[in-house]
Amino acid sequence: MLSLRLNSLLASTLLLSAFASLDAAEPDAVITSGGLKFAERLMWPDGGYVYGITATDIDGDGDLDFSSAGVHTDMLLWHENDGEENFTKHIICDNEPGYLERHAFGDINGDGTLDVVMVKNKIGHLVWWENNGTPGDGKLWGRHVITTDFMRAYDVALMDLDDDGDLDVAASAYTGDCFSWFENPGPKGFDNEWKQYKFDSDKEFANTRTVAFADFNGDGKPDLLGTGTYGNKTLWYENTGKAGVKKFSRNIIDDKLLMPAHGHPVDMDDDGDIDIVMAGGMRVSTTEKEQSHQAVWYENVGSPGRGSEWTRHFVGHLDFGLEAVVGDLDGDGDIDVIATGCDGGQPGVGEVSWFENTGDLKGEWKKHVLRMYPRAAQVIVMDMDEDGNLDIAASSEAGTFYWWRNLGSAK
Repeated sequence: MLSLRLNSLLASTLLLSAFASLDAAEPDAVITSGGLKFAERLMWPDGGYVYGITATDIDGDGDLDFSSAGVHTDMLLWHENDGEENFTKHIICDNEPGYLERHAFGDINGDGTLDVVMVKNKIGHLVWWENNGTPGDGKLWGRHVITTDFMRAYDVALMDLDDDGDLDVAASAYTGDCFSWFENPGPKGFDNEWKQYKFDSDKEFANTRTVAFADFNGDGKPDLLGTGTYGNKTLWYENTGKAGVKKFSRNIIDDKLLMPAHGHPVDMDDDGDIDIVMAGGMRVSTTEKEQSHQAVWYENVGSPGRGSEWTRHFVGHLDFGLEAVVGDLDGDGDIDVIATGCDGGQPGVGEVSWFENTGDLKGEWKKHVLRMYPRAAQVIVMDMDEDGNLDIAASSEAGTFYWWRNLGSAK
């Protein structure tokens, strides 16, 4: 076992040496979109199908770092920010076949450092890597298995679901057509797989994707957002407060938007309850634009809303909509929508666009294309350089990962 760990460390060291030249990035290209200037930086030019990224303070030094997962390179990297937006790549894991995709950081073992939970999409595993010290200081990240029985594991989110003080895991399995949560066994149980509670499974879902926590009914407990993409289902799961498989109860938000893929909880209308932004349309014929190829938001109706009634509002057309997130990009005090479009199969198709909030959430939004980005996948919004302007980052199934630093007004 020791020789295997030493060999892994040696391989990682050699790979890091190969990365050194990649970190000497080309000068950022400046592009304009919707009256804003962005400095475009290619963070990983050859990730070999980059489907999962995050922006997290991985090393605890007070600034945001990036992480990125390469499906065909079998690697999970973190990109260390030196505080001046210069990045150094470090390997969390490599030689890890099985399609590394979406992932989430959190303190799984309660030692005060951030660990990471990862889906292995192709083989249906969930694994987590224990942060054994300062990342990148030569210490290996320790590998642990959550489950090896979760068909085409797709998305993950972390939350303490049983009120025992540690983080549990919720996940979707998109060809397994189900949602499950996995109980954190604590340090004494980390050598074994976690107990799985499959709280909803239905072939009508046909492709479960999004998993995200929010309190949709205002009762103080974490509920769950989910999508059944091929089954045209946008769902939320009420946290019943019960144990095991009875923890969550299904509620349908919408079954008319074709192929909802990825969305996020947010209070869009600032009325104190949680609404949802969503993208839909991946792998839908472009003739179906009335009920697809859109970014939309769902209003949690009521004052405050309790999740019992939802109204869908159109944001804008988005060919092969995959993911939608929000942020005030132009600094005018209201929420804009940022989204990716990609059908997942056509090499030349894809975009990263943002929809400008004109002041009427239920009226017209202005669409601005940031970049035509073939096979665009995950998109995130953050203030990476701490200049007060929200930036954008996105990954691509074509194997790249970009960061667009928001420079403010183009005037």
